[in-house]
Amino acid sequence: MRRLFSSFSVSSIFGGSLLGILVLLTGLAVSPTHAQNVQVVDRIAAVVGDNLILKSEVDQLVRRQTRQQNQSYSHDLWMDALDQLVNQKLLAEKARRDTTITVSDQQLNSQLNRRIEQLKQRAGGEAQLEKAYGKSILEIKERFREDLRGQILAQQLRRKRMQNINVTPSEVRRWFEEIPQDSLPRLPKTVRLSHVVRYPTPTEDARQEAKSLITSVRDSIVNGGASFEAMARQFSDPSAAGTPGGALTNINLNDLVPEFAAVASRTPVGTVSQPFYNESQNGYHILRITSKDGSTVDLNHILIKPESSTGSRVKEYLSAVRDTLLNNEDVPFELMARRHSEDDRTAENGGRVTDPQSGTRDLVLDRLGPSWKRTVEKLEPGDISQPTKVQLLNGDEAYHIVRLERRVPAHRASLEQDYERIRQFALREKRNRKMDEWTNQLQEEIYVDVRISTSELTAMRQR
Repeated sequence: MRRLFSSFSVSSIFGGSLLGILVLLTGLAVSPTHAQNVQVVDRIAAVVGDNLILKSEVDQLVRRQTRQQNQSYSHDLWMDALDQLVNQKLLAEKARRDTTITVSDQQLNSQLNRRIEQLKQRAGGEAQLEKAYGKSILEIKERFREDLRGQILAQQLRRKRMQNINVTPSEVRRWFEEIPQDSLPRLPKTVRLSHVVRYPTPTEDARQEAKSLITSVRDSIVNGGASFEAMARQFSDPSAAGTPGGALTNINLNDLVPEFAAVASRTPVGTVSQPFYNESQNGYHILRITSKDGSTVDLNHILIKPESSTGSRVKEYLSAVRDTLLNNEDVPFELMARRHSEDDRTAENGGRVTDPQSGTRDLVLDRLGPSWKRTVEKLEPGDISQPTKVQLLNGDEAYHIVRLERRVPAHRASLEQDYERIRQFALREKRNRKMDEWTNQLQEEIYVDVRISTSELTAMRQR
């Protein structure tokens, strides 16, 4: 058995995307036409315990990887994909024997329904999906239920094994020093920023209009038979969390803002709540609970925000904050951000702006929106901008003042300037290596039989 994780280049590490373990619902990814003919053209690629891995499953995973990562097919890539599926089955089998790891029927049904909804959208509707697979929706769900259960179990076991693995500064340094100096990539220009954010306040007429609209949307769903997901795609604000259909899964009620959690906790499964105002998002909501498991819920929601007024008052407010900072050197920017910023994500951190995906403070300048670029390009480190209108990194429209903390020109990667990014990749490789070692050990207690070799792949492709 080869490595669990594919090797990767230095450029892919610092470019921002790294291929880790790939946990996919491979059965749901198989093309319908191929699925109907699998008994004719398929063969067993591997056996793990009592579970079979078909060649068609591996083929589909390889097609997805080559498409997403812009790679060309190779036999090594195919065998790596087979390894990933074998190790997924190994983890799932081990997790089934671990009594501390469980998957509730509600959790399984919620994720299965979400995957089926995604397939419906790709197929063009429920009827088209059933026609493509030659099965009813219930039959399609039943076909993939246990595959998905195994994936969830494997994910949980992986998280459990990895959560206590960390790296020391000396390990980070050793990891970096093993990279040949002439292979280190050049990194793009980055900036570190802090800001104070204020939102324009809607007029009372705008509030009433938004409330009337959310009430009409609810009536269309409850009394008119409209699809909640379709109405979410048509009317919900782009800043609303979740999928385009408004879905949020595995949400702990304690993680929600109080007004949202209160409605979610008292709304019965399958019913649509009355409209309510969510102050943290300055908008009106309705929600539908699709499942509950203790304090964990799956739900769909629709958010409608009132149209904002002009930003003149907000700009005056921010100008006053800026004047206070410029005229009082002993007043920290962080304190003013905590007191005056309306962006909860950054206010609690003293206004520090971080990349919403990676969490890093080093923002690639060329990836920032036009409004950010126009503001930042005029600043020197330590400067505070005039109030400007901005589309925040989460998509919200607002006004802010920005302080430039530092500007780093394009440069070759170094431990001094890029320590946190390097630490994350060193940690990821260590965790991958430990998982690799452990899954190899699992083969001594769980039966594994790989039935396709590289030479057989070559022979099959020459036929």
